[in-house]
Amino acid sequence: MIWPMIAHAFLVFGLYYLLSSRRIDAVHAGTAKAEQFKENRDEPLESLLIHNNLKNQFELPLLFHVVCLALYLTTADNVVTAFLAWAFVLSRYVHSYVHITSNRLRHRRPIWITGFFLLIALWIWLGVWLALG
Repeated sequence: MIWPMIAHAFLVFGLYYLLSSRRIDAVHAGTAKAEQFKENRDEPLESLLIHNNLKNQFELPLLFHVVCLALYLTTADNVVTAFLAWAFVLSRYVHSYVHITSNRLRHRRPIWITGFFLLIALWIWLGVWLALG
C-alpha cells in the first residue's frame, strides 16, 4: 500500500517542478511578473492548468493516502486493495496528463469518476474488514 502512495507523491513532485518551470518561463517571456506569485492572485495562462491540477492532488488523493495507511495499519491490505490503489494512482496520472494538455472535460471527467469509484472501493473494503474483524 505504500508504493502507490510513493508513486502519487512523485506525480505531485513532478507537477510542482512543471509549475515552477512554466512560471519561470512566463516571467522570462514577459507575460507574468515575479511579484504576482507573492500572493498568487493571478496565475498566468502558461501555468494555470498545472496550478489547478496541483490543487486537485490534495483533494481526493488526501482520502487515498489516509485509506492506504489505514488498510496497512489494520492489515486489511491484500492483492485486491493493492490493485485498486495502483489503479487509483494510474487514474491520477492520466487525469493530470489530460488536465494539463488538452483539458477536455469529456476525457477528464470519466477518468476522475473512475478514480473516485476506485477510492470508494478501498474505503468500503476497509469498512468491511473492520466490521467483520
